Amino acid sequence: MSDMEFRAEARFMRVSPQKAGLVMQLIRGQRAEDALNTLAFTKKRVAITVHKLLRSAIENANHLSQEKSLDVDLDQLYVKRAVANEGPRLKRIRPAPMGRAFRYQRRMSHLEIALEERVRGGKTAEAAAASGEPKVVAARKPAAKKPVAKKVASKPAGAQSKSAAGSKKAAK
Repeated sequence: MSDMEFRAEARFMRVSPQKAGLVMQLIRGQRAEDALNTLAFTKKRVAITVHKLLRSAIENANHLSQEKSLDVDLDQLYVKRAVANEGPRLKRIRPAPMGRAFRYQRRMSHLEIALEERVRGGKTAEAAAASGEPKVVAARKPAAKKPVAKKVASKPAGAQSKSAAGSKKAAK
């Protein structure tokens, strides 16, 4: 069993980290095959770049398994980490009315994907190695909610007398 992490990085990509992070969030925690399918049908422009990056990480795992003769099952790989960090910003100037200049920034991001092999039972390789026996954890019962006290609808003392006074005038 392998507890290795297979990574791929794409640096200085011309997309804002916020937009890239939305696509990275889609694939985080998924199997590598499912993540490739998700990216193939995502309509964001950065999804193409992330798809290439994920394929590169899978090929890195394949290469290292052959090179170091590791026993890596490519079908059991999952996306352990997928992040879009902020890169340098290009500062630009746009002409504005009356001879002024407005500054704006073109953002870049550094994309990183890390894959790991999932062992039988949904555990990762390092979690399976750390625990000798499967541990059974009892599920906690949710805390009981306190009953809400019912509010008694009471009118202010002045309001009762006004309504009674109004009805007496109407009776006359």
